[in-house]
Amino acid sequence: MLDIDEMSTIEINELLREVGHGHLGCALDGHPYVVPMHYYFDESAIYIFTTVGMKTKYMDVNPEVCLQVEDVKNLQHWRSVTVTGRAEHITEQDDIDRVLEFVKTRNPALSPAINRTWIDAWGRASEMALYQIHPSEIAGRTTDGMSSEE
Repeated sequence: MLDIDEMSTIEINELLREVGHGHLGCALDGHPYVVPMHYYFDESAIYIFTTVGMKTKYMDVNPEVCLQVEDVKNLQHWRSVTVTGRAEHITEQDDIDRVLEFVKTRNPALSPAINRTWIDAWGRASEMALYQIHPSEIAGRTTDGMSSEE
């Protein structure tokens, strides 16, 4: 049998800092939508820097979201964190500048894409969006392998 343990706050924060990507779940009119997502964690908030699309439409109408983050070594050794909270679309320029500066320190490769809008392969313009997830609940589970108990 697999031993699954609760993660401490320190362990949860460590995983959120280390991984940087997960699955964002949102819902609109009873229809769930889950999408892979990069995020930026700073102990008190989680930021999402993305392009406008279905996920932003869902979050703007229903800001209740869930972010699932995992680190899987193998079937017996893994860590998983679930963050439930409210997504706030950041629209004030001072807040945008502050958060983008934080995002750029975590991922300098984003710098060229931050200040422009581009056209995708189908000729559609991609518009940037920035959100902060305000966690209401954070839980984590981990396992170190098989139990000696059967």
